[in-house]
Parts: sequence; C-alpha cells; structure tokens
Amino acid sequence: MMMFFGTGVLGMIMGLYVAPPSQTVMITFMGVINFGLGAFFTYLFLTQKPQSDDKRKKKRKNH
Repeated sequence: MMMFFGTGVLGMIMGLYVAPPSQTVMITFMGVINFGLGAFFTYLFLTQKPQSDDKRKKKRKNH
C-alpha cells in the first residue's frame, strides 16, 4: 500500500517538475495510476472482515 502511495507521489512530482516536456504527461499519468492503486488496496485492506479466532469453526484436516 505505502509503496503505491510513495511511488505515486514521487512519480507525480517527477512528472510535473523534473521530466522533460515530452515525457511530462506519461510520467505524471503513471504516478496517478500508482496513487489510485494505493487508494484501492487501502480500501480493500480497511474494509476486509476480521478473521475469526474461534477454533471450533475451523475444519479439521483428516490425515
């Protein structure tokens, strides 16, 4: 998650301020995509159901 946010922000900064004019749009767009992926995976992580610690609900493996 944090890698997507970090590379997204870095990509947007590099694309807007450091990149040559021919590559500005592409690098900025890739930074926005990485930032969006970070937001998506953060949403999935924060909205997942907690796993049950009740051992009675786990199925036993027959060996």
